[in-house]
Amino acid sequence: MNKKSNKQKILLVEDDVNLGFLLVEYFESNGFDVKLYIDGEAGLKGFQLGYFDICIVDIMLPKLDGFSLVKEMKILNSEIPIIILSARSLKEDKIQGFEFGVDDYITKPFDEEELLCRIKAVLNRRNPHPSNSERTLINQKKLGAYEFDAEKQELVLGKITQRLTYKESKILKQLAQSKNNLVKREEIMIEVWGESDYFTSRSLDVFISKLRSYLKLDPRLCIKTIPTVGYILEESKL
Repeated sequence: MNKKSNKQKILLVEDDVNLGFLLVEYFESNGFDVKLYIDGEAGLKGFQLGYFDICIVDIMLPKLDGFSLVKEMKILNSEIPIIILSARSLKEDKIQGFEFGVDDYITKPFDEEELLCRIKAVLNRRNPHPSNSERTLINQKKLGAYEFDAEKQELVLGKITQRLTYKESKILKQLAQSKNNLVKREEIMIEVWGESDYFTSRSLDVFISKLRSYLKLDPRLCIKTIPTVGYILEESKL
């Protein structure tokens, strides 16, 4: 496996072959390259020989358990993010995983869509810091008649400057980066709050309502709700 492909690459170590194949199919349908290993020793060998953007590791693995595998991976390359995906839900297991340096710990059973959102959130956090010029392009965006600066948390229309909260700015940035395209609710919640549950869902509704009020001075802009799925920041032409 090399780095020539533009697709991000996942190393998946899961001894449940049926679950492993289901995850491979799901991740590949969402644009990833995936390599599946069914025991810890094979997973370690694959990690040594290939390049991966992120690793997903079960704990209860044959030949080499998940914690030992994570420890060896961190010695070889501490920069590659790792998510533990395990049926073991004890607090002690989670603490041990985070002490070894994992980026997230997800318990089975799990929702595939939430897992995908968590993977994207970890990858976003792990992206290298852009240069000043790249940061300007990333954080400053024209939205209709507005100028939106995510880093300064400002939405400017002429002489009117609306200061945004940190969460408002992060949500608007996600919507702006996918302007005229759907952004899923779970993806926003995982990125902004780090979790997806009833309370964050209600909070997201409140933040979307606030953002709509900030953008109302330009009738070309509309945050459209796709019920139970997500939002689209639409910008129509004059």
